[in-house]
Amino acid sequence: MNHADLVFTGGPVFTADAARTRATALAVTGERITAVGHQEVRELIGPGTEVVDLKGRLLVPGFQDSHIHAVYGGTELAECDLTETVGVTDYLDRVRAFADAHPDRPWITGSGWSLESFEGGLPTRQLLDSVVADRPVYLVNRDHHGAWANTRALELAGLTRDSPDPADGRIEREPDGTPSGVLQEGATALVARLVPPTTAADRLAGLLRAQQLLHSLGITGWQDALLGVFNGQPDPSDAYLAAARAGSLTARVTGALWWDRGRGAEQIPELVAKRAELTYGRFRAGSVKIMQDGIAENFTAAMTTPYLDGCGCATANSGLSFVDPKLLGGYVSALDALDFQVHFHALGDRAVREALDAVEAALAANGQRGNRHHLAHLQVVHPEDLGRFARLGAIANIQPLWAAHEPQMDELTIPFLGPERAGWQYPFGHLLRTGATLAAGSDWPVSSPDPLAGIHVAVNRAEPGATDGRVFLPEQRLDLGTALAAYTAGSAHVNGTDQAGSLRPGLLADLVVLDRDLFAHPADRIADARVERTYVGGRLVHQAG
Repeated sequence: MNHADLVFTGGPVFTADAARTRATALAVTGERITAVGHQEVRELIGPGTEVVDLKGRLLVPGFQDSHIHAVYGGTELAECDLTETVGVTDYLDRVRAFADAHPDRPWITGSGWSLESFEGGLPTRQLLDSVVADRPVYLVNRDHHGAWANTRALELAGLTRDSPDPADGRIEREPDGTPSGVLQEGATALVARLVPPTTAADRLAGLLRAQQLLHSLGITGWQDALLGVFNGQPDPSDAYLAAARAGSLTARVTGALWWDRGRGAEQIPELVAKRAELTYGRFRAGSVKIMQDGIAENFTAAMTTPYLDGCGCATANSGLSFVDPKLLGGYVSALDALDFQVHFHALGDRAVREALDAVEAALAANGQRGNRHHLAHLQVVHPEDLGRFARLGAIANIQPLWAAHEPQMDELTIPFLGPERAGWQYPFGHLLRTGATLAAGSDWPVSSPDPLAGIHVAVNRAEPGATDGRVFLPEQRLDLGTALAAYTAGSAHVNGTDQAGSLRPGLLADLVVLDRDLFAHPADRIADARVERTYVGGRLVHQAG
Protein backbone atom coordinates (compact mmCIF):
# COMPACT_ATOMS: atom_id res chain seq x y z
CA MET A 1 0.00 0.00 0.00
CA ASN A 2 1.19 3.51 -0.82
CA HIS A 3 0.98 5.63 2.28
CA ALA A 4 -0.08 9.26 2.18
CA ASP A 5 2.20 12.14 3.04
CA LEU A 6 -0.48 14.03 4.95
CA VAL A 7 -3.78 12.93 6.45
CA PHE A 8 -6.46 15.06 8.09
CA THR A 9 -8.82 13.22 10.43
CA GLY A 10 -11.49 14.11 12.94
CA GLY A 11 -13.34 16.34 10.45
CA PRO A 12 -15.59 17.99 9.45
CA VAL A 13 -14.48 18.47 5.84
CA PHE A 14 -16.42 20.78 3.51
CA THR A 15 -15.61 19.57 0.00
CA ALA A 16 -17.48 22.03 -2.28
CA ASP A 17 -18.24 18.89 -4.31
CA ALA A 18 -21.86 18.15 -5.13
CA ALA A 19 -21.24 14.38 -5.08
CA ARG A 20 -19.94 14.40 -1.49
CA THR A 21 -20.47 17.70 0.30
CA ARG A 22 -19.15 16.58 3.69
CA ALA A 23 -16.49 14.16 4.89
CA THR A 24 -14.40 13.62 8.02
CA ALA A 25 -10.99 12.69 6.61
CA LEU A 26 -8.73 13.56 3.69
CA ALA A 27 -5.35 12.29 2.47
CA VAL A 28 -2.67 14.05 0.45
CA THR A 29 0.25 12.53 -1.46
CA GLY A 30 2.67 14.93 -3.06
CA GLU A 31 0.68 17.93 -4.19
CA ARG A 32 -2.61 16.16 -4.76
CA ILE A 33 -5.54 14.82 -2.80
CA THR A 34 -5.54 11.02 -2.85
CA ALA A 35 -8.59 10.19 -0.73
CA VAL A 36 -11.64 11.87 0.74
CA GLY A 37 -13.94 10.02 3.06
CA HIS A 38 -14.22 8.82 6.61
CA GLN A 39 -12.54 6.21 8.80
CA GLU A 40 -11.24 4.24 5.80
CA VAL A 41 -8.84 7.07 4.93
CA ARG A 42 -6.82 6.21 8.05
CA GLU A 43 -5.60 3.11 6.24
CA LEU A 44 -3.31 5.41 4.23
CA ILE A 45 -1.42 6.48 7.38
CA GLY A 46 2.10 5.11 7.42
CA PRO A 47 5.24 5.66 9.47
CA GLY A 48 6.15 8.82 7.54
CA THR A 49 2.65 10.28 7.32
CA GLU A 50 1.95 13.60 9.00
CA VAL A 51 -1.42 13.33 10.72
CA VAL A 52 -3.44 16.45 11.51
CA ASP A 53 -6.25 15.86 13.99
CA LEU A 54 -8.87 18.48 13.13
CA LYS A 55 -10.58 18.00 16.51
CA GLY A 56 -13.82 19.33 15.10
CA ARG A 57 -12.25 22.22 13.21
CA LEU A 58 -13.39 22.71 9.62
CA LEU A 59 -11.23 21.78 6.63
CA VAL A 60 -12.23 23.61 3.44
CA PRO A 61 -10.77 24.09 -0.04
CA GLY A 62 -8.32 26.97 -0.32
CA PHE A 63 -10.16 30.23 -0.82
CA GLN A 64 -9.67 31.98 -4.15
CA ASP A 65 -10.29 35.66 -4.82
CA SER A 66 -11.82 36.37 -8.21
CA HIS A 67 -11.12 40.13 -8.21
CA ILE A 68 -8.20 41.61 -6.31
CA HIS A 69 -5.27 44.00 -6.78
CA ALA A 70 -2.63 42.21 -4.76
CA VAL A 71 0.48 44.12 -5.82
CA TYR A 72 -1.23 47.47 -5.30
CA GLY A 73 -2.50 46.32 -1.91
CA GLY A 74 0.87 45.02 -0.80
CA THR A 75 2.63 48.17 -1.96
CA GLU A 76 0.13 50.41 -0.17
CA LEU A 77 0.84 48.61 3.08
CA ALA A 78 4.18 50.46 3.05
CA GLU A 79 2.56 53.88 2.46
CA CYS A 80 0.40 56.20 4.57
CA ASP A 81 -2.45 53.93 5.67
CA LEU A 82 -5.83 55.61 6.27
CA THR A 83 -7.87 52.43 6.64
CA GLU A 84 -9.61 51.20 9.79
CA THR A 85 -10.88 54.67 10.67
CA VAL A 86 -13.38 57.20 9.33
CA GLY A 87 -12.31 60.12 11.49
CA VAL A 88 -11.07 63.24 9.73
CA THR A 89 -8.82 64.11 12.66
CA ASP A 90 -7.37 60.58 12.52
CA TYR A 91 -6.67 60.98 8.81
CA LEU A 92 -4.83 64.25 9.32
CA ASP A 93 -2.88 62.91 12.30
CA ARG A 94 -1.75 59.93 10.26
CA VAL A 95 -0.71 62.08 7.30
CA ARG A 96 1.27 64.38 9.58
CA ALA A 97 2.93 61.45 11.37
CA PHE A 98 3.84 59.74 8.10
CA ALA A 99 5.31 62.95 6.70
CA ASP A 100 7.31 63.51 9.88
CA ALA A 101 8.59 59.92 9.79
CA HIS A 102 9.64 60.22 6.14
CA PRO A 103 11.26 63.66 5.78
CA ASP A 104 13.14 62.64 2.63
CA ARG A 105 10.10 61.55 0.63
CA PRO A 106 9.36 64.08 -2.11
CA TRP A 107 5.69 63.05 -2.16
CA ILE A 108 3.41 61.85 0.63
CA THR A 109 1.29 59.05 -0.80
CA GLY A 110 -1.21 56.67 0.69
CA SER A 111 -4.76 55.38 0.52
CA GLY A 112 -7.82 54.26 2.42
CA TRP A 113 -9.87 57.37 3.26
CA SER A 114 -13.60 56.89 3.15
CA LEU A 115 -16.15 59.03 1.33
CA GLU A 116 -18.50 58.86 4.30
CA SER A 117 -16.04 60.91 6.39
CA PHE A 118 -16.75 64.10 4.45
CA GLU A 119 -19.87 66.00 3.50
CA GLY A 120 -20.87 64.85 0.03
CA GLY A 121 -17.83 62.56 0.04
CA LEU A 122 -15.58 65.52 -0.77
CA PRO A 123 -12.58 66.46 1.41
CA THR A 124 -10.69 69.66 0.63
CA ARG A 125 -7.13 70.57 -0.28
CA GLN A 126 -7.06 73.01 2.64
CA LEU A 127 -7.45 70.15 5.14
CA LEU A 128 -4.29 68.51 3.82
CA ASP A 129 -2.51 71.86 3.61
CA SER A 130 -3.06 72.23 7.35
CA VAL A 131 -0.77 69.25 8.05
CA VAL A 132 1.55 69.16 5.00
CA ALA A 133 1.89 72.25 2.83
CA ASP A 134 5.51 72.15 1.68
CA ARG A 135 5.34 68.80 -0.12
CA PRO A 136 2.72 67.37 -2.48
CA VAL A 137 0.24 64.94 -0.92
CA TYR A 138 -1.76 62.45 -2.98
CA LEU A 139 -4.10 60.02 -1.22
CA VAL A 140 -6.30 57.50 -3.03
CA ASN A 141 -9.69 56.85 -1.48
CA ARG A 142 -10.96 53.54 -0.20
CA ASP A 143 -12.63 52.53 -3.46
CA HIS A 144 -9.67 53.69 -5.60
CA HIS A 145 -11.95 55.62 -7.94
CA GLY A 146 -10.92 59.01 -6.60
CA ALA A 147 -8.05 60.81 -4.89
CA TRP A 148 -7.46 63.66 -2.44
CA ALA A 149 -4.62 66.09 -3.16
CA ASN A 150 -3.22 69.11 -1.38
CA THR A 151 -2.63 72.49 -3.00
CA ARG A 152 1.02 71.78 -3.74
CA ALA A 153 0.15 68.62 -5.68
CA LEU A 154 -2.49 70.45 -7.71
CA GLU A 155 -0.04 73.25 -8.48
CA LEU A 156 2.63 70.83 -9.66
CA ALA A 157 0.06 69.24 -11.96
CA GLY A 158 -0.79 72.66 -13.38
CA LEU A 159 -4.46 72.35 -12.46
CA THR A 160 -6.37 75.64 -12.34
CA ARG A 161 -9.93 76.85 -12.69
CA ASP A 162 -9.38 76.76 -16.47
CA SER A 163 -8.31 73.10 -16.59
CA PRO A 164 -10.91 71.01 -18.43
CA ASP A 165 -12.24 67.74 -17.06
CA PRO A 166 -10.86 64.68 -18.87
CA ALA A 167 -13.36 62.62 -20.84
CA ASP A 168 -13.23 59.79 -18.31
CA GLY A 169 -13.22 61.74 -15.07
CA ARG A 170 -14.02 64.90 -13.14
CA ILE A 171 -12.10 67.56 -11.23
CA GLU A 172 -14.14 68.60 -8.21
CA ARG A 173 -14.16 72.39 -7.86
CA GLU A 174 -14.72 75.28 -5.50
CA PRO A 175 -17.44 77.82 -6.42
CA ASP A 176 -15.06 79.87 -8.57
CA GLY A 177 -13.87 76.79 -10.47
CA THR A 178 -10.59 76.29 -8.59
CA PRO A 179 -9.81 72.58 -8.08
CA SER A 180 -11.00 71.69 -4.58
CA GLY A 181 -8.63 68.79 -3.95
CA VAL A 182 -10.68 65.78 -5.10
CA LEU A 183 -10.15 64.07 -8.44
CA GLN A 184 -12.60 61.48 -9.73
CA GLU A 185 -11.89 58.50 -11.98
CA GLY A 186 -9.61 59.40 -14.92
CA ALA A 187 -8.88 62.83 -13.47
CA THR A 188 -6.73 61.13 -10.84
CA ALA A 189 -4.08 60.56 -13.52
CA LEU A 190 -3.56 64.31 -13.82
CA VAL A 191 -1.72 64.21 -10.51
CA ALA A 192 -0.80 60.52 -10.26
CA ARG A 193 1.45 60.80 -13.32
CA LEU A 194 3.76 63.06 -11.28
CA VAL A 195 4.09 60.73 -8.30
CA PRO A 196 7.51 59.04 -8.27
CA PRO A 197 6.83 55.57 -9.65
CA THR A 198 7.43 52.46 -7.63
CA THR A 199 10.48 50.47 -8.65
CA ALA A 200 10.45 46.85 -9.76
CA ALA A 201 11.89 45.98 -6.35
CA ASP A 202 9.06 47.90 -4.63
CA ARG A 203 6.45 46.01 -6.64
CA LEU A 204 8.02 42.61 -5.95
CA ALA A 205 8.22 43.41 -2.23
CA GLY A 206 4.58 44.50 -2.36
CA LEU A 207 3.54 41.24 -4.00
CA LEU A 208 5.36 39.10 -1.46
CA ARG A 209 3.95 41.21 1.39
CA ALA A 210 0.47 40.74 -0.05
CA GLN A 211 0.95 37.01 -0.61
CA GLN A 212 1.89 36.51 3.03
CA LEU A 213 -1.22 38.38 4.16
CA LEU A 214 -3.50 36.55 1.74
CA HIS A 215 -2.17 33.13 2.73
CA SER A 216 -2.83 34.05 6.37
CA LEU A 217 -6.47 34.58 5.36
CA GLY A 218 -6.66 31.18 3.66
CA ILE A 219 -6.33 32.50 0.10
CA THR A 220 -4.41 30.12 -2.15
CA GLY A 221 -5.08 31.77 -5.52
CA TRP A 222 -6.54 34.86 -7.09
CA GLN A 223 -7.23 36.86 -10.22
CA ASP A 224 -5.38 40.16 -10.29
CA ALA A 225 -7.92 42.45 -11.87
CA LEU A 226 -5.57 44.95 -13.48
CA LEU A 227 -2.25 44.23 -15.18
CA GLY A 228 -1.23 47.36 -17.02
CA VAL A 229 -0.68 51.08 -16.58
CA PHE A 230 -3.76 52.74 -15.06
CA ASN A 231 -4.28 56.33 -13.89
CA GLY A 232 -0.57 56.83 -13.42
CA GLN A 233 -0.08 53.55 -11.55
CA PRO A 234 2.72 51.37 -12.95
CA ASP A 235 2.11 47.92 -14.39
CA PRO A 236 2.44 45.23 -11.66
CA SER A 237 3.04 42.43 -14.16
CA ASP A 238 6.80 42.40 -13.66
CA ALA A 239 6.39 41.52 -9.99
CA TYR A 240 4.39 38.41 -10.80
CA LEU A 241 6.77 37.27 -13.50
CA ALA A 242 9.80 37.82 -11.27
CA ALA A 243 8.22 35.92 -8.38
CA ALA A 244 7.10 33.07 -10.64
CA ARG A 245 10.58 32.70 -12.12
CA ALA A 246 12.23 32.84 -8.70
CA GLY A 247 9.85 30.25 -7.28
CA SER A 248 8.62 32.65 -4.60
CA LEU A 249 5.08 32.83 -6.02
CA THR A 250 3.36 30.20 -3.92
CA ALA A 251 -0.18 31.24 -4.89
CA ARG A 252 -1.90 30.38 -8.17
CA VAL A 253 -2.50 33.65 -10.02
CA THR A 254 -4.44 34.60 -13.11
CA GLY A 255 -3.81 38.10 -14.42
CA ALA A 256 -6.36 40.29 -16.22
CA LEU A 257 -4.61 42.45 -18.83
CA TRP A 258 -5.83 46.05 -18.84
CA TRP A 259 -7.92 47.14 -21.82
CA ASP A 260 -6.82 50.71 -22.57
CA ARG A 261 -10.17 52.44 -22.89
CA GLY A 262 -8.62 55.24 -24.92
CA ARG A 263 -7.77 52.80 -27.69
CA GLY A 264 -9.59 50.19 -29.72
CA ALA A 265 -9.01 46.85 -31.42
CA GLU A 266 -5.50 47.85 -32.48
CA GLN A 267 -4.30 46.89 -28.97
CA ILE A 268 -5.39 43.25 -29.31
CA PRO A 269 -2.12 41.99 -30.87
CA GLU A 270 -0.28 43.56 -27.94
CA LEU A 271 -2.52 41.67 -25.51
CA VAL A 272 -1.79 38.43 -27.35
CA ALA A 273 1.94 39.08 -27.00
CA LYS A 274 1.58 39.93 -23.31
CA ARG A 275 -0.37 36.74 -22.67
CA ALA A 276 2.51 34.71 -24.06
CA GLU A 277 5.11 36.72 -22.17
CA LEU A 278 3.28 36.61 -18.84
CA THR A 279 2.77 32.88 -18.53
CA TYR A 280 5.22 31.11 -16.27
CA GLY A 281 4.81 28.55 -13.51
CA ARG A 282 1.87 29.45 -11.30
CA PHE A 283 1.22 32.74 -13.12
CA ARG A 284 -0.69 33.20 -16.33
CA ALA A 285 -2.40 36.17 -17.93
CA GLY A 286 -5.27 34.83 -19.98
CA SER A 287 -7.90 37.39 -19.03
CA VAL A 288 -8.60 40.94 -20.27
CA LYS A 289 -10.07 43.55 -17.93
CA ILE A 290 -12.57 45.95 -19.46
CA MET A 291 -13.68 48.66 -17.04
CA GLN A 292 -17.05 49.65 -18.42
CA ASP A 293 -18.10 52.21 -15.81
CA GLY A 294 -17.21 53.86 -12.50
CA ILE A 295 -18.92 53.76 -9.10
CA ALA A 296 -22.26 54.88 -7.75
CA GLU A 297 -20.93 57.08 -4.95
CA ASN A 298 -19.39 59.60 -7.35
CA PHE A 299 -22.18 59.14 -9.92
CA THR A 300 -19.94 57.57 -12.59
CA ALA A 301 -21.51 54.09 -12.50
CA ALA A 302 -23.50 53.73 -15.73
CA MET A 303 -27.26 53.64 -15.02
CA THR A 304 -30.24 53.08 -17.29
CA THR A 305 -31.97 56.10 -15.72
CA PRO A 306 -30.49 59.30 -14.22
CA TYR A 307 -29.21 59.71 -10.70
CA LEU A 308 -31.33 61.73 -8.30
CA ASP A 309 -30.21 64.91 -6.57
CA GLY A 310 -30.38 65.63 -2.85
CA CYS A 311 -34.05 66.56 -3.20
CA GLY A 312 -34.98 63.33 -4.95
CA CYS A 313 -35.34 64.87 -8.41
CA ALA A 314 -33.84 63.35 -11.54
CA THR A 315 -30.58 64.91 -12.74
CA ALA A 316 -29.13 64.94 -16.24
CA ASN A 317 -26.42 62.46 -15.24
CA SER A 318 -26.70 58.71 -15.85
CA GLY A 319 -23.02 57.91 -15.33
CA LEU A 320 -20.23 57.00 -17.71
CA SER A 321 -19.73 54.16 -20.17
CA PHE A 322 -15.96 54.16 -20.57
CA VAL A 323 -16.01 51.95 -23.67
CA ASP A 324 -18.45 52.85 -26.43
CA PRO A 325 -21.19 50.19 -26.11
CA LYS A 326 -21.60 50.19 -29.90
CA LEU A 327 -18.01 48.99 -30.19
CA LEU A 328 -17.83 46.82 -27.08
CA GLY A 329 -19.46 43.76 -28.65
CA GLY A 330 -16.95 43.75 -31.47
CA TYR A 331 -14.02 44.00 -29.08
CA VAL A 332 -15.32 41.19 -26.88
CA SER A 333 -16.05 39.00 -29.91
CA ALA A 334 -12.48 39.47 -31.15
CA LEU A 335 -11.03 38.67 -27.73
CA ASP A 336 -13.30 35.64 -27.33
CA ALA A 337 -12.22 34.31 -30.73
CA LEU A 338 -8.64 34.41 -29.44
CA ASP A 339 -9.71 32.51 -26.29
CA PHE A 340 -9.26 35.38 -23.92
CA GLN A 341 -11.52 35.53 -20.92
CA VAL A 342 -13.10 38.97 -20.52
CA HIS A 343 -13.28 40.34 -16.99
CA PHE A 344 -15.75 43.26 -16.89
CA HIS A 345 -15.99 45.96 -14.25
CA ALA A 346 -19.76 46.50 -14.44
CA LEU A 347 -21.32 48.24 -11.49
CA GLY A 348 -24.39 50.15 -12.72
CA ASP A 349 -27.34 48.47 -14.41
CA ARG A 350 -26.55 50.05 -17.79
CA ALA A 351 -22.95 48.83 -17.64
CA VAL A 352 -24.17 45.35 -16.67
CA ARG A 353 -26.51 45.36 -19.66
CA GLU A 354 -23.79 46.60 -22.00
CA ALA A 355 -21.42 43.86 -20.81
CA LEU A 356 -24.07 41.16 -21.19
CA ASP A 357 -24.89 42.47 -24.67
CA ALA A 358 -21.20 42.15 -25.55
CA VAL A 359 -21.06 38.56 -24.28
CA GLU A 360 -24.17 37.81 -26.31
CA ALA A 361 -22.51 39.29 -29.41
CA ALA A 362 -19.47 37.08 -28.86
CA LEU A 363 -21.66 33.99 -28.57
CA ALA A 364 -23.45 34.91 -31.79
CA ALA A 365 -20.15 35.45 -33.57
CA ASN A 366 -18.10 32.56 -32.23
CA GLY A 367 -20.39 30.06 -30.55
CA GLN A 368 -19.74 28.78 -27.04
CA ARG A 369 -15.96 28.64 -26.54
CA GLY A 370 -15.96 28.18 -22.77
CA ASN A 371 -13.93 31.29 -21.98
CA ARG A 372 -15.80 32.01 -18.74
CA HIS A 373 -16.44 35.71 -19.19
CA HIS A 374 -17.44 37.35 -15.94
CA LEU A 375 -18.94 40.59 -14.65
CA ALA A 376 -17.51 41.96 -11.41
CA HIS A 377 -19.20 44.12 -8.77
CA LEU A 378 -22.82 44.03 -10.00
CA GLN A 379 -24.05 46.67 -7.59
CA VAL A 380 -27.20 47.44 -9.56
CA VAL A 381 -28.68 44.83 -11.90
CA HIS A 382 -31.92 45.54 -13.73
CA PRO A 383 -34.44 42.76 -13.04
CA GLU A 384 -34.81 42.16 -16.79
CA ASP A 385 -31.13 41.17 -16.97
CA LEU A 386 -30.95 38.71 -14.06
CA GLY A 387 -31.78 35.64 -16.14
CA ARG A 388 -29.32 36.54 -18.88
CA PHE A 389 -26.30 35.45 -16.81
CA ALA A 390 -27.31 31.79 -16.91
CA ARG A 391 -28.52 31.93 -20.53
CA LEU A 392 -25.24 33.45 -21.72
CA GLY A 393 -22.94 31.55 -19.39
CA ALA A 394 -21.71 34.85 -17.93
CA ILE A 395 -20.36 34.39 -14.40
CA ALA A 396 -21.51 36.70 -11.61
CA ASN A 397 -18.33 37.87 -9.85
CA ILE A 398 -19.59 39.24 -6.53
CA GLN A 399 -17.90 41.31 -3.81
CA PRO A 400 -20.18 40.46 -0.88
CA LEU A 401 -18.58 42.71 1.71
CA TRP A 402 -20.28 45.73 0.12
CA ALA A 403 -23.83 44.34 0.42
CA ALA A 404 -24.68 45.80 3.82
CA HIS A 405 -26.03 48.90 5.48
CA GLU A 406 -23.13 51.25 6.26
CA PRO A 407 -22.75 55.02 5.91
CA GLN A 408 -21.45 55.00 2.35
CA MET A 409 -24.44 52.93 1.28
CA ASP A 410 -27.04 54.73 3.38
CA GLU A 411 -25.86 58.31 2.92
CA LEU A 412 -24.06 58.43 -0.44
CA THR A 413 -25.83 55.77 -2.50
CA ILE A 414 -29.43 54.93 -1.64
CA PRO A 415 -30.72 58.55 -1.64
CA PHE A 416 -29.31 59.13 -5.13
CA LEU A 417 -30.60 55.86 -6.59
CA GLY A 418 -34.16 56.07 -5.30
CA PRO A 419 -36.11 53.28 -3.58
CA GLU A 420 -36.84 51.06 -6.59
CA ARG A 421 -33.31 51.04 -7.98
CA ALA A 422 -31.79 50.78 -4.50
CA GLY A 423 -33.71 47.51 -4.17
CA TRP A 424 -31.82 46.07 -7.17
CA GLN A 425 -28.45 46.19 -5.44
CA TYR A 426 -26.15 43.19 -5.08
CA PRO A 427 -28.87 40.67 -6.04
CA PHE A 428 -26.92 37.55 -5.05
CA GLY A 429 -30.00 35.52 -4.16
CA HIS A 430 -31.82 36.39 -7.36
CA LEU A 431 -28.75 35.55 -9.45
CA LEU A 432 -28.43 32.17 -7.74
CA ARG A 433 -32.11 31.36 -8.19
CA THR A 434 -31.98 32.22 -11.90
CA GLY A 435 -29.12 29.78 -12.39
CA ALA A 436 -26.08 32.06 -12.50
CA THR A 437 -22.68 30.72 -11.49
CA LEU A 438 -21.31 32.74 -8.56
CA ALA A 439 -17.66 33.55 -7.95
CA ALA A 440 -16.51 35.78 -5.12
CA GLY A 441 -13.75 38.25 -4.44
CA SER A 442 -12.80 41.29 -2.41
CA ASP A 443 -11.38 44.03 -4.68
CA TRP A 444 -8.67 44.52 -2.04
CA PRO A 445 -7.26 47.08 -1.28
CA VAL A 446 -10.66 48.69 -1.87
CA SER A 447 -12.02 46.56 0.97
CA SER A 448 -10.81 43.82 3.29
CA PRO A 449 -9.41 40.74 1.56
CA ASP A 450 -10.71 38.46 4.35
CA PRO A 451 -12.96 35.80 2.75
CA LEU A 452 -14.59 35.02 6.08
CA ALA A 453 -15.76 38.63 6.39
CA GLY A 454 -17.16 38.45 2.86
CA ILE A 455 -18.89 35.14 3.56
CA HIS A 456 -20.35 36.66 6.74
CA VAL A 457 -21.97 39.49 4.77
CA ALA A 458 -23.13 37.20 1.96
CA VAL A 459 -24.99 35.07 4.52
CA ASN A 460 -26.19 37.83 6.87
CA ARG A 461 -26.41 40.90 4.58
CA ALA A 462 -25.04 42.83 7.58
CA GLU A 463 -21.52 43.87 8.47
CA PRO A 464 -19.55 41.83 11.01
CA GLY A 465 -20.26 43.19 14.46
CA ALA A 466 -23.42 45.03 13.40
CA THR A 467 -25.78 45.42 16.35
CA ASP A 468 -28.64 47.48 14.93
CA GLY A 469 -30.50 44.49 13.52
CA ARG A 470 -30.81 45.96 10.04
CA VAL A 471 -30.52 43.48 7.16
CA PHE A 472 -29.79 44.82 3.69
CA LEU A 473 -32.30 43.29 1.24
CA PRO A 474 -32.70 40.02 3.18
CA GLU A 475 -34.12 38.15 0.20
CA GLN A 476 -30.65 38.34 -1.38
CA ARG A 477 -28.93 36.37 1.41
CA LEU A 478 -27.00 33.22 0.50
CA ASP A 479 -26.81 30.09 2.60
CA LEU A 480 -23.41 29.26 4.11
CA GLY A 481 -22.65 26.37 1.76
CA THR A 482 -23.34 28.49 -1.31
CA ALA A 483 -21.24 31.37 -0.03
CA LEU A 484 -18.34 29.03 0.75
CA ALA A 485 -18.63 27.46 -2.69
CA ALA A 486 -18.52 30.89 -4.35
CA TYR A 487 -15.21 31.65 -2.59
CA THR A 488 -13.74 28.24 -3.46
CA ALA A 489 -15.13 26.25 -6.39
CA GLY A 490 -16.75 29.29 -8.02
CA SER A 491 -13.66 31.47 -7.94
CA ALA A 492 -11.39 28.60 -8.96
CA HIS A 493 -13.68 28.10 -11.97
CA VAL A 494 -13.55 31.74 -13.03
CA ASN A 495 -9.79 31.83 -12.43
CA GLY A 496 -9.30 28.81 -14.67
CA THR A 497 -7.73 26.70 -11.91
CA ASP A 498 -9.88 23.64 -12.53
CA GLN A 499 -7.55 21.40 -10.54
CA ALA A 500 -8.37 23.29 -7.35
CA GLY A 501 -11.40 24.79 -5.62
CA SER A 502 -12.97 21.58 -4.33
CA LEU A 503 -11.76 18.55 -2.40
CA ARG A 504 -11.82 15.45 -4.62
CA PRO A 505 -9.23 12.75 -5.22
CA GLY A 506 -6.83 13.78 -7.96
CA LEU A 507 -7.23 17.52 -7.43
CA LEU A 508 -4.56 19.82 -6.03
CA ALA A 509 -4.28 19.89 -2.26
CA ASP A 510 -5.04 23.58 -1.74
CA LEU A 511 -6.51 23.46 1.74
CA VAL A 512 -7.48 25.64 4.70
CA VAL A 513 -8.01 24.63 8.32
CA LEU A 514 -10.35 26.98 10.18
CA ASP A 515 -10.45 27.22 13.95
CA ARG A 516 -14.09 26.09 14.11
CA ASP A 517 -16.87 24.41 12.17
CA LEU A 518 -18.76 27.34 10.64
CA PHE A 519 -21.85 25.17 10.24
CA ALA A 520 -22.00 24.49 13.98
CA HIS A 521 -22.00 28.15 15.03
CA PRO A 522 -24.55 30.97 14.60
CA ALA A 523 -24.47 32.72 11.24
CA ASP A 524 -23.84 36.08 12.88
CA ARG A 525 -20.51 34.74 14.22
CA ILE A 526 -18.99 33.65 10.89
CA ALA A 527 -16.53 36.55 10.80
CA ASP A 528 -15.17 35.52 14.21
CA ALA A 529 -13.56 32.43 12.67
CA ARG A 530 -9.84 32.44 11.96
CA VAL A 531 -7.52 30.55 9.63
CA GLU A 532 -5.15 28.20 11.43
CA ARG A 533 -3.38 26.61 8.47
CA THR A 534 -3.15 27.19 4.72
CA TYR A 535 -1.72 24.67 2.25
CA VAL A 536 -0.95 25.12 -1.45
CA GLY A 537 -0.31 21.88 -3.30
CA GLY A 538 0.08 20.07 0.01
CA ARG A 539 2.74 22.50 1.21
CA LEU A 540 2.11 24.47 4.39
CA VAL A 541 2.33 28.19 3.52
CA HIS A 542 0.76 29.63 6.67
CA GLN A 543 0.36 28.49 10.25
CA ALA A 544 -1.17 30.73 12.88
CA GLY A 545 1.16 31.52 15.74
